[in-house]
Amino acid sequence: MDTGNSDQKNPTAGKTVFIVEDDEAIGELLVEAIQQETPYQAVLASNGFQALKMLRTVKPDVFILDYGLPGMNGLEFYDAIHAVKALEHLPVLIVSAEAARIQKEVKAPAVRTGPIHDFGAFAPFAEPAPGECS
Repeated sequence: MDTGNSDQKNPTAGKTVFIVEDDEAIGELLVEAIQQETPYQAVLASNGFQALKMLRTVKPDVFILDYGLPGMNGLEFYDAIHAVKALEHLPVLIVSAEAARIQKEVKAPAVRTGPIHDFGAFAPFAEPAPGECS
């Protein structure tokens, strides 16, 4: 029996991934991949300031942020959105090609206000420790 509530059947219906990426090619690739490979919608902003303006009308369910954004880096954007009660619960994935620098900055308590969990996301790209197989 169809209850007319498609969200019960598909809990991802209408979900939005908000991508903030200043490299146009990478941003478009992420949008295309998300829209082709998942049931989610994707929205792209090229910097943190544009993204903050877009948040007036876009209601995201998750963020993918580039760390190296111009003007306001990914952690600064994270802090800005998590200072807003309506956005503080949203999950954020921060990505960058500069893994070593980010790991140092993320662990500095003065840089951020919310929790960051180090799940070893960068470990596959790091040099093996002495004695480990390469």
